[in-house]
Amino acid sequence: MSPPQSSIVVWPPAKINLRLEVLGRRPDGYHDILSIMQQVDLCDRIEIHPADKGIHVHCEGADLPEGEGNLVYEAARLLAEKTPKACGVAIHLQKRIPLAAGLGGGSSDAAAVLKILNKLWDIELPPAELMRLGLSLGADVPFFLFGSEAVARGVGEVLRPLPAQLPSWTYVLVDPGFPVSAAWAYQSLKMELTQPKTGINIKKIFDIIFPVKHWLINDLEAAVILKYPVIQIIKETLLQLGAEGTLMSGSGPTVFGVFASRAGALRAAEAIRGNQQWDVFVARRWSGDR
Repeated sequence: MSPPQSSIVVWPPAKINLRLEVLGRRPDGYHDILSIMQQVDLCDRIEIHPADKGIHVHCEGADLPEGEGNLVYEAARLLAEKTPKACGVAIHLQKRIPLAAGLGGGSSDAAAVLKILNKLWDIELPPAELMRLGLSLGADVPFFLFGSEAVARGVGEVLRPLPAQLPSWTYVLVDPGFPVSAAWAYQSLKMELTQPKTGINIKKIFDIIFPVKHWLINDLEAAVILKYPVIQIIKETLLQLGAEGTLMSGSGPTVFGVFASRAGALRAAEAIRGNQQWDVFVARRWSGDR
């Protein structure tokens, strides 16, 4: 059954980090990064209904709070504070993006709600202000407000377009089925063991995009694999099945394999799906179409 005409349906996408370099620890305890990020077409579904008053969130497909502590709820509450009008909304969230998996699902959901309610409630915050508001919810939220691909610096909030277009890769995403805390992953990183990061030239990175396996970097990966060696097993499995390169996304534990053809990615995904402990998705760059 199609939703009522008064409802709005959006499909917040996941993201992958094709490169994640940790540049150093900041005085506030966070880390400066350089990341190349891309949205992919593994999506949650959000249906928004105007309401007379109050913020009502219903979540399906994951064990999440439906009030405080849910980023969708927090995003709606932040925007409600920006208008003197009595605003209400009912939000139905269907989760498909795995939780705490390095794919930014919660941040993407929050960004989608910020964008929709900014229009629905006639608040009309400019994009820069909306991104500043999003940053208070999470470091990845500004990226999902920015666009489908970006180079991210700072804690992830300083965003620029890519200097060149990425190839039309297809990805096989494999989630081993347990959460990894981003805070723990960064705290476990031994900065003295990472490579010096002075004078980074993004254009040069793109000039050496091939072979892919030498281009994909995640400074968090080694520390997370020490605790969760199954991540290395997934990487090796994807390579054996034809991936040109593999990488853990964000703070993990999801690993993606890069495939030149969709047919090759589909064959690899089918082979991996025999392992019932792992969730497997085939994805490409998110175009915004559904």
